[in-house]
Amino acid sequence: MLEVHQFPCLSDNYGYLLHDPASGQTACIDTPDADEYLHQAAHKGWQITHIWNTHWHPDHAGGNGAIKAVTGCTVIAPEGDAGKIEGVDRRVDQGDVVMLGDWKAKVIDVGGHTLGHCAYYLPGAHLAFVGDSVFSLGCGRMFEGQPAQFWESLQRIKALPVDTMLYCAHEYTAANAKFAVHADPENEELAAYARDIERARAAGLPTVPTKLGRELLTNPFLRADDPALQARWGGGNAVETFAALREAKNSF
Repeated sequence: MLEVHQFPCLSDNYGYLLHDPASGQTACIDTPDADEYLHQAAHKGWQITHIWNTHWHPDHAGGNGAIKAVTGCTVIAPEGDAGKIEGVDRRVDQGDVVMLGDWKAKVIDVGGHTLGHCAYYLPGAHLAFVGDSVFSLGCGRMFEGQPAQFWESLQRIKALPVDTMLYCAHEYTAANAKFAVHADPENEELAAYARDIERARAAGLPTVPTKLGRELLTNPFLRADDPALQARWGGGNAVETFAALREAKNSF
């Protein structure tokens, strides 16, 4: 089976190394901190063979050059952001497939946070690396995209099997939970989730990965098509409600 090694880096990022024991191949999922990735790989006894970038922001692609210089790895990045990413060997887009050994990852266009942001979904392992497109109870800021684009991107994530584990790139969940409860105060599933998050963080435990099925019931940004949220936040459709929620979260 694939192994996912998760570790904290920078101030609130999570680093991920994805390892296939059968082939010995290892992919860095983004590269926020080159030294930490190299240290973690050495500690595990893994050779880095690939980098899979989700988007161009420096806390996701800033370590590409240093890691590639040491390992000679292959850098894969989304077409729409690749011009801003160092060392790209292969550009990918919606529907493309990347491999780690015999494991297949499907590339999903999740533009909105940046125009070219992508996610990597491994159906055989029931997991997806989603970068800053969606978080536990949140979604990324809309730095480059427009609400309609971002909402369409979130539909692609919502369409994945409900048992998919979403590996988000930051530990933002406690703050996200406060806004989510504010946005959707009558949601009992959300209230229970928020209590679980509070206990986890008090114990120093990570809150990601998160299961898509739970996010579909609780994450307001994935539920902008819900009539109750639309009534509370205005807008006659999901895109307008999503835009209202995202704007409110920006200043919350």
